[in-house]
Amino acid sequence: MLFLGFSAGLPLLLVLGTLSFWLSEAGIARATIGHLSWVGLAYGFKFLWSPLVDRLRLPILTARLGQRRSWLLLSQICIAAALFGMANNDPVLNLTHTVWFALAVAFASATQDIALDAYRIEAVETEKQGAMAATYQAGYRIAMITAGAGALWIAASIDPSEATYDFRPWQVAYTIMAGLMLVGIFTTLIIREPEKKISTATNEREARARERFAAAGLSGGVLNATAWFYSAVLSPFIDFIQRFKWQAVLILVLIAVYRISDVVMGVMSNPFYQEMGFTKDEVATVSKVYGVIMTIAGAALGGLLTMRMGVMRTLFLGAVLSAATNLLFVWLAGRGHDVGALVFTVSADNLSAGIASSAFVAYLSGLTNQAYSATQYALFTSVMLLLPKFIAGFSGEFVDAYGWANFFSGTALIGAPVLVLVWLVARR
Repeated sequence: MLFLGFSAGLPLLLVLGTLSFWLSEAGIARATIGHLSWVGLAYGFKFLWSPLVDRLRLPILTARLGQRRSWLLLSQICIAAALFGMANNDPVLNLTHTVWFALAVAFASATQDIALDAYRIEAVETEKQGAMAATYQAGYRIAMITAGAGALWIAASIDPSEATYDFRPWQVAYTIMAGLMLVGIFTTLIIREPEKKISTATNEREARARERFAAAGLSGGVLNATAWFYSAVLSPFIDFIQRFKWQAVLILVLIAVYRISDVVMGVMSNPFYQEMGFTKDEVATVSKVYGVIMTIAGAALGGLLTMRMGVMRTLFLGAVLSAATNLLFVWLAGRGHDVGALVFTVSADNLSAGIASSAFVAYLSGLTNQAYSATQYALFTSVMLLLPKFIAGFSGEFVDAYGWANFFSGTALIGAPVLVLVWLVARR
């Protein structure tokens, strides 16, 4: 899980945060950078193809590796190839090609997440899910250090001048990042395929549906295709609604807005650092190393608090801290180029994000039926990202119109409704 977490965390910043720094240095307009964050919507729509990852067998690969490992390997190879494509395309000369390669990375990375979340849920019993999630988060955050600080350090070490844009440093950095996907590829080839534990009720529901289709006159390939569509695409949603009934709507609304403050603010963080005069080395050291270490510490603290206080109380605390720490960026905007203020702000923000994410992963894992682990978990994480990613696409235009202080204040305010939702879900 440590190495698979690394493989999952590596692509994310390379199509979001690190890419936005690259584009900002290349002179791409802020509004364009904000719109390019919509590349991340691939993570929000991954529920659309998650049934394929759950039930569709890949030729040759599935027979040799199993359902989860075959999809992991395919997605990891595609990520490496698309990152190599980004490395060999200068966005100043052809921004369109950069966008298409970034989309390919995001799509393949989202597919890897689907397969990996299913693997994590199926590989061990419920009692060990906390340990699996914590180890996964550690690998994920190490990858974020690598894709954030590592890429920036590599680019900075080769860059002949911070004052002018040069494509070569970014080419080398992204080529190395593509090569690091071998960590996930080798891990996938070594691990064993997990065993699914499907309940009797789930099997009986799918069997009854097949009998109904047969009674309606379907047969042969049509019957098999219809039964597959029901079990792979419709059953995960039917199961969720049957288990939670009307509360399912409230749960989905909470999932949709829980991380909204962090996601909307995060798109503009690197352009903000660059405009405040922080160098690549400073951002790498403070934001991408020290900040990520604080996130890991926050995740560990969140796991402890979840055991001591319960999931819902820790979710509430994480929501309060996530919104409140965004206000520290208002203070930082007034300070300007102050490394000490940057350290304090980034530390507090990442500590709160770690607490929130740890509780949130535990909450989402507890909602999942293992028979549909890939599809249901993908649905939850897609719902989590869709609205925040869409709003984040307008963040550059908001900053242009109202300034940095109002932007960060706004991201704190939009986190307030989350507190009410957590309270309502906890009550019911």
